[in-house]
This record gives sequence, structure tokens and C-alpha cells, in this order.
Amino acid sequence: MTHPSIHAGQQPEKLAAVFVPSGVSLTYGALDKGANQAAKVLRACGAVAGDGVVFCVDNSPEFLQIAWACQRIGVRFTPASTRLGAGDLHHIVRDSGAKILIVSARVECATKLSLGELEGVRLLSLKGDLPGFVRWEGQVSQVDDTAIENPTPGREMMYSSGTTGRPKGVRKPMPTGKFDDPDSRNAGVDKRPGAGLDMVHLCTSPLYHAAPYRNVAATLAIGGTSVVLEKFDAALALECIARFGVTHSVWVPTMFNRLLRLSPEVRDAVGGASTHQAAYHGAAPCPVHIKEKMIEWWGPIIYEYYAGTEGIGACAIDSQEWLQHKGSVGRAVDGIIHILDADDNELPTGMTGLVFFESASTFEYFNDGAKTGRSRSRQGWWTYGDIGHVDEEGYLYLTDRRDFVIISGGVNVYPQEIEDFLLRDNRVLDAAVFGVPDDEYGEAIQAIVQVSEECVLDANALAQELRAKCREHLGSVKTPRNVQVVHDFPRLPTGKLHKKALRDAFLASSATTAIGAPGS
Repeated sequence: MTHPSIHAGQQPEKLAAVFVPSGVSLTYGALDKGANQAAKVLRACGAVAGDGVVFCVDNSPEFLQIAWACQRIGVRFTPASTRLGAGDLHHIVRDSGAKILIVSARVECATKLSLGELEGVRLLSLKGDLPGFVRWEGQVSQVDDTAIENPTPGREMMYSSGTTGRPKGVRKPMPTGKFDDPDSRNAGVDKRPGAGLDMVHLCTSPLYHAAPYRNVAATLAIGGTSVVLEKFDAALALECIARFGVTHSVWVPTMFNRLLRLSPEVRDAVGGASTHQAAYHGAAPCPVHIKEKMIEWWGPIIYEYYAGTEGIGACAIDSQEWLQHKGSVGRAVDGIIHILDADDNELPTGMTGLVFFESASTFEYFNDGAKTGRSRSRQGWWTYGDIGHVDEEGYLYLTDRRDFVIISGGVNVYPQEIEDFLLRDNRVLDAAVFGVPDDEYGEAIQAIVQVSEECVLDANALAQELRAKCREHLGSVKTPRNVQVVHDFPRLPTGKLHKKALRDAFLASSATTAIGAPGS
């Protein structure tokens, strides 16, 4: 693997990225020149190696140019979610110690930012004016696009999505060597089937998330082309695979569900895409029946990975393996898996506990030593916070997030199992299960299911029917006490359910709004 600046010198007119549906494109030459200009602006604003830079920018050429600028001036850069509220963006800027904040005027919180909360931070706005901000485009127009002096490698400091709490910065050691040295963090991508100069990667998610950003960065390092959706749309994503000759793509399970719900006419109109060699998915558990349907549709090109922003270990599994080990997220490809109990004792094969990786990698949750400590065992192994077990062949099966486990009457109940079962009903688009306070049992099981706006039904009858099915197939211990039927869920921009926000909203509104009969 090389570096985009090398490709810019060798093939400046080659397409580096195209953004859909706008059609705006970026060649390697334009990417390199834009990154040089952005780097000079950041330095003129006072950025030096080791400083923090936060940018809240949608999927666009500017995102990539700013990211590559930061990568070559030695700063720690944080791409922030464009869906954040002003309070969370203030928190990330303060928590990261950022010297510079770049905000697209189009993002939701742009007009709600407080200059008082951002005192001492250099503020720049993109694609529009904001009070107290200097226009980014005006600064860029004042500098040339020649190579910068004394480039030095920078590194991203991603913030967790905040699905189980406030966003936390994942701080990793800064890279050493030259800024255009091969990046070991991207090393796995060039070993994928068909990876190379002819690779066409489909990015379906916002670039401010770790996996989408790193996959696009790796594609650029290889010298391939990235097709970046400005916003996910299932039909458009399917069309892009055929239109651009996509060879590799990355998804989350919610997207698979939406693809499968497209009408036969839409699916047939696109036809098969012979170029599509590998479709990767991760970020959340994929229900077995959903993945079975995707493999039946696309063939054995579905690959699953289990990893995290923290980068302390990973598993992978291809379609053929998965069909023999349904529900598994694969075997370790980075690190050694250990399953531990609450006292950090290692558990035997097949027993469920907290999943840890023995790995040479290290990290810290920036400014949160307590959370960093909770993520490390006394043996020095790291966890993403997931619960699961390993079979005799070394395949890992995830049960749920540690933070989502329900303890009802002293029994551990794992919401994922119940959610997967509820999703088997064709009327249910998505499902969320969580614990709510209960005087008798400590916690009671609450389920909320999402149905389409077009779905006309008796919500109470559906709730009772789903509870009856749970009782029959899962048993009374795993049967939700209440089921609520809704038409919409709070989501992250990837489409991933924001379960914490859903649970918080439910508790705030009181349990009396739930549909379903009491009792278990």
C-alpha cells in the first residue's frame, strides 16, 4: 500500500471519489491539491503537531480533503457526527482539547452552537455563514495548492457513537515515520479479494464513523475509487453497485433489512452485478434469517467482521464458514479471544461471559480513566463490552452488549435473542428490547417494535400476538411484559438503532403508554 499523494503524482486524473446522488467527484490530483490548501489553512490558524482539530462535515470532497490535510500536519483530528446536538458537539470540542472547529452550515446543530462554550477555539464555517465563524472557503482561496513543508503524520481520534452513554474519545498512539509511509491500520484491506488499483468501493455510511472512514482511506491508499453515498438509500445503493461496477462494499445489518424489503421490481430492474466481489458487514448483530436471505440473493460474497473503534482485536468470517456456523462473527484474525466472568476468571469453551482480546494494541478513552479501566482485565486484556461464547473450533458468538443485559428476578436476559425472534414477524421492521425498573423483579422486559407507516393493524392485538409467540418459543422468562408498537425509531445516520435514546425517551414518557397486558 502506498499513499494518495503518491497516486496523485502518478495518476492525477484518476477518480478518487464520487459522491452520490449529487455526482460531485474528486480526482487524486484534486484531492492532493485540496489537502495541501487545507493543511496550509489549518497551520495559518495556529495548528501544530499534536494539536486537536474537530470537523463536523457531511459526506463531501471537503471531508476527505480536510482529513488528508490533518493526516499530513501531525494533528489529532476528530470527524464529528453531523447529527449531534449542540451540547454533544461542545463536549467533543472541549473534551478533545481541539484548537480548531470546522462546521458545515448545513448540519443540524450549526445555528445552535454557543460561542461562549467554544471560547478560545478557532471557528470556521463551510458551505454557509455562521455568526462568529470565518468562512473556510475564503481562507482556502488565499493559499496555493503546492506541497506543504515539513509534513508529519497525524491520526484520527474517533469518538464512540454514544449508544450507551456520552461520546468518548478513543485515543491511540501517534504514528511514527513519514506522513506518506504505508499505514498499518489499512493493511488488511489490500489483502481482500480483488483489492488493487481497479477496486471500486461503495461507502454506504457517514464518513465520520470509524469503519466507513478507514475503508475509504484504505481504498485511497491502494489507489482505487470510492463511491460515497451522501445519505443511505437502499434503492440508490443497489443502483450504484451496477452503475459504477462496485467491487467491494460495506454495510450494517439494518441496511440489509432495507435492501430485502425493496420491491421485486426494484431489485430485478438493477439486475446482477458481476463486478461485486465482496460485501462486508459489521457494527451490529445481524439476525440469522436476514443474513441467510442476503447470501441466497447475492451469493457467497458476504463477509462479516467484528471489531471496534478501539482497535484492540477483530474476528472475521466468510459466507461458507458462516453457513456452517450460523450466528457466529468468526474466528480471531487480530488478537486472541478470552471469555471471562465478572471476576476476570477465564471460562471454559461454550460458556457465556465478557469477550476479551489479548492483543498488542492499546488505547485509552480520553479523559476517562475509569472507563478505560473497566475495559481492561487484570490480565491486561481488552474488551469492547460485548458478551458471548466461543465454540470448540474457536468461532465467537455474541449474545449482547454488557450495558444492555437485563437482570430480571436474578436471571440474565439477553435482549438480542428476543429482538432477533421478533424480527421474524414480517410486519416488524425493527425491534428493541430493554429493561425497565420493576419493584418485584428488579427489571422487567420491555419491547418496542417498529412497523411501517402503511401497516394498518390493531396495535394491541399485534402486541398480544407477539407476546404469545415469545412465550411459546422463548419461554416465560424471556417474554416481554409489555410490547409497544411505533412507526419510527431514533437512529444513528448509519441506520443503526439508537437504543439508549429510545430507552431514555420511553422511561421519560412513563410505562403507561406501553401497549400490552401486564404479567409474564
